[in-house]
Amino acid sequence: MLSLVGCGSAALPGAVAGASSSPGGGATTPAATPSPLPSPARVGTAAPGQQIWFRPTSITLPGRLTTQVDIASTVDGHLAVPTDVAHVGWWDGGAKAGESFGSMVIAGHVDSVGGLGFFAKLLSMKVGDDVTVSDGRHQLTYRVGSVVEVKKGVLATGTSAFAQTGNHRLTLITCAGTYDRGNGGYEENLVVTATPTGPVTAVRS
Repeated sequence: MLSLVGCGSAALPGAVAGASSSPGGGATTPAATPSPLPSPARVGTAAPGQQIWFRPTSITLPGRLTTQVDIASTVDGHLAVPTDVAHVGWWDGGAKAGESFGSMVIAGHVDSVGGLGFFAKLLSMKVGDDVTVSDGRHQLTYRVGSVVEVKKGVLATGTSAFAQTGNHRLTLITCAGTYDRGNGGYEENLVVTATPTGPVTAVRS
């Protein structure tokens, strides 16, 4: 299970921080060889007819706002969120779109010293909004069921954001709350949770 640290990376509980946050929530990725975490065992209720799984390469928020989804692997015990704040990252230790169970985590910066990040748009998300992910051939739409702010230290232990048990859902994470430079960055994380509105469908050309 992971927790976001300063929105720049996600660290295993008890791990030594290997990335430093920039004033806007960015981070310096440590120079280490990526070491993907093994996926936890997943338990949930199977979804009939939902047989196609895919790794999302793009995400579309309300207003047809779209950006690229990169792979966010673990590096030295941390989940390395893309340093390009215009992009977001899919956690490769979690579920893929279309799976029957587990959390599909996509995380990104809210801002950086250079300006707002794509996931600053999460700050205006509402329950009932739709979010669509795609790999260019397939797509899956999710409907937002909750939008909550949690303290950084509670994300791993007090939420199911990274859990791979239970029915499939999409979890979007960014920074929120007050920025405290002396305390390593933003004090809270914004967690948006959404569930599929139907099965995976083909992208129309």
